[in-house]
Amino acid sequence: MSSAMVAAADEGLSPQEFYGRELARRREAKGLTQEKLAGLLLISPQMVAHWEAGRRRPRAVDARRLDEVLGTDGLFFRMRRDLVEARFADHFNAAAELEAEASVIRLHGVTLVPGLLQTPKYARAVFRAGRANPDDQEIEQLVDERIKRANLISGADGPVVWAILDEAVIRRRVGGGAVMAEQLRHVSGLGRRGRVRVHVLPFDRGAHALLESMVVLMDFPNDPGVAYVEGLRTGRLLDEPAMVDDCQAAYALALGDALSAEESLVMLERVAEEFSDEG
Repeated sequence: MSSAMVAAADEGLSPQEFYGRELARRREAKGLTQEKLAGLLLISPQMVAHWEAGRRRPRAVDARRLDEVLGTDGLFFRMRRDLVEARFADHFNAAAELEAEASVIRLHGVTLVPGLLQTPKYARAVFRAGRANPDDQEIEQLVDERIKRANLISGADGPVVWAILDEAVIRRRVGGGAVMAEQLRHVSGLGRRGRVRVHVLPFDRGAHALLESMVVLMDFPNDPGVAYVEGLRTGRLLDEPAMVDDCQAAYALALGDALSAEESLVMLERVAEEFSDEG
């Protein structure tokens, strides 16, 4: 840990809060407002406000620009490394930070129920399947973090959430029939309560625009949207406008092939009953 982060701990601040406070101090010493600094960095003033409040972590390129503009000799770039939290896999950290700020989240599950929609038992089965020698304590910690993330969509002030689920997602027996029945009822319940707009892509639609990958699209009130795609032990956050546009277009095409919201909820509930009957 850097000496700056040791100082943060001594002051009772989180690394993010210390980073933000130091940024505000250096900015003011240069006589810059948040708006002027944002103009020099070619970003929105809201993003600077997020950094200074400790809500968002600058990208590496933005941290380097901060050092150039503020004349801080690499300080903010070096400090940035200490802001990476160990709550999630390294490739997902940035996406998790953005997820908490999004106003609209569009999910796609090609083989698994997306993490934001998972129940504890379903998540536990997923994590255990991915380890040759599962450690119960580690598994429970991972499950706990995933369910904390899922709480994002439970509040009245949560983001608008859409979800497209391939039929493979709702047919694959993850954790057994009882676990699947509970999971599918959870998703349909979110749909019935208006928390998530759910659409199922049935097998008989054949190929569709999102067949090759899961994707998460996130929109923000004052910043450009991003896309996140993930594979085995890897993930990539896309913020280049043309690539985000392509992902959004693919999502729209797949949505056009999916069942209606009501048809999708009926299908989820019917398959849940089928899993229950197995028990």
